[in-house]
Amino acid sequence: MEREHRVATAAYRGLYRDPVELDGVTVLREPEAPLSPMLNRIIGLGVDEPATEAVLDEALAAMGDDVSCYAAVAPAARPAELAGWLQERGFEPGWGWMAFRRGVEDLPEHATSLRVVAVGPAEGAAFGEIVATAYGLPEAIARRAATFPELGWDCWLALDGDEPAAAAGIFIAERIGYLGFAATLPEHRGKGGQGALLRLRIRHARAAGCDLLITETGEQRDDRPSNSYRNILRAGFQEVAVTANWLRPAAT
Repeated sequence: MEREHRVATAAYRGLYRDPVELDGVTVLREPEAPLSPMLNRIIGLGVDEPATEAVLDEALAAMGDDVSCYAAVAPAARPAELAGWLQERGFEPGWGWMAFRRGVEDLPEHATSLRVVAVGPAEGAAFGEIVATAYGLPEAIARRAATFPELGWDCWLALDGDEPAAAAGIFIAERIGYLGFAATLPEHRGKGGQGALLRLRIRHARAAGCDLLITETGEQRDDRPSNSYRNILRAGFQEVAVTANWLRPAAT
């Protein structure tokens, strides 16, 4: 699990302009999306060593109160008082993320009319637009996402003719492939784009020497969508554990 945590953290740390590191805690702040706790996150609390109230307060100061943020609390995070400290500072339980893992065995082939292309400079804008549109993020994030292939991620588009339909990426480190940014435009759903992108990324990871794939999505809840969760299970991933996301809305 330590290796998986390191890779998952590194996958996103490199996408931020000014990540803050505090005794094993990472503060990821995205002021261009102030209402997105998905992009404004405090991670690593109590993972490498027991959290302290002093480090928590440092992390909160680095985040600021002008953004909505998540404080991630892994199942094995220490000490047990951490959840109480967060509640005392205005946090409430949010939507946790389930972590998954699988090997690098191929998926069965399925027919699709879409073709897949690697994202280079010419395709970056389309990749960014799909990711931002699918996740409801502002245009500024679309422009940032266009640069992800320059920041350690391998990314692809699925095209319907010449029209961008779906996107996905993978970050590789320590023989682990972290899958992320899987997104399909509504009008192109059901055409097999994500299946084709997943098969390609699995083969890419295996060729790069990976022995494990990891990903995550929102935990199953009756009031939340679960299509992504079901698709991940159908692709042969196994559930690992839920990381609780404690939510603090932006100050008003």
